[in-house]
Amino acid sequence: MTTETLTPRWQFRTPKQRLLRWIGWFWLVALTVFCWEIMTRDTIWAFVADAPRQAADIGDRMFPPAWAYINTLWEPLWDTLNIATLGTLLGILFAVPVAFLAARNTTPSVYFVRPIALLIIVSSRSINSLIWALLLVAIIGPGLLAGIVAIGLRSIGFVAKLLYESIEEIDQRQVEAVRATGASGVQIIDYAIVPQILPAFWGISVFRWDINIRESTILGLVGAGGLGLQLQASLNVLAWPQVTMIFIVILATVVISEWVSARVRQAVL
Repeated sequence: MTTETLTPRWQFRTPKQRLLRWIGWFWLVALTVFCWEIMTRDTIWAFVADAPRQAADIGDRMFPPAWAYINTLWEPLWDTLNIATLGTLLGILFAVPVAFLAARNTTPSVYFVRPIALLIIVSSRSINSLIWALLLVAIIGPGLLAGIVAIGLRSIGFVAKLLYESIEEIDQRQVEAVRATGASGVQIIDYAIVPQILPAFWGISVFRWDINIRESTILGLVGAGGLGLQLQASLNVLAWPQVTMIFIVILATVVISEWVSARVRQAVL
């Protein structure tokens, strides 16, 4: 008997691990098939088969774009920018105190105040801005105000979450140094915490503004003003060349906002 026969072969997984792995894959495939059956239960496959032809037909109708229609879009575009900007400012106004209340090293109470602040953050992030707009249009009526408040409510959770994580990651030695001078709680925040989180704050704010530009373009679909309202009007009358022009304006706006956001974040970080 040779030495090679006596030497045990190393295996990446034991037989039991391989068996459990195959069982896991089997149930994953079974779950996928089950979910697919539920998702496609009411699907009319004749419509799906006809979808490429319908898409090609709509694509033919969308070109060439109605370039003259751009003059009608300047005011809705301005409304969209205002919704995104004012909504971002509104969200930041509420997000900053919520972030300080949620951070472990700045909250007045870890067991009472912090859970409430975290609940506000989770509630804000759990509901999409389009749903916020839908609710607000029903409450305060259609218009730009509903869009601004919807963007603000959505922004609170995003900004507060990233900001309170930045607060918890600050250098505590600077805080202790300022506290040793006899500074008050407000002075500690002003001289020890704010300077450390200020670059992150500007980066988060600009990043959220960039996201809000994209989200505010569709709020008009539920009556919250902006380009979405103009898009809905064009879709209602099947004016496909106008729809193409709106898409081009939205794309250009998002590209410019992305460029501005990247330059600002590069400057402050």
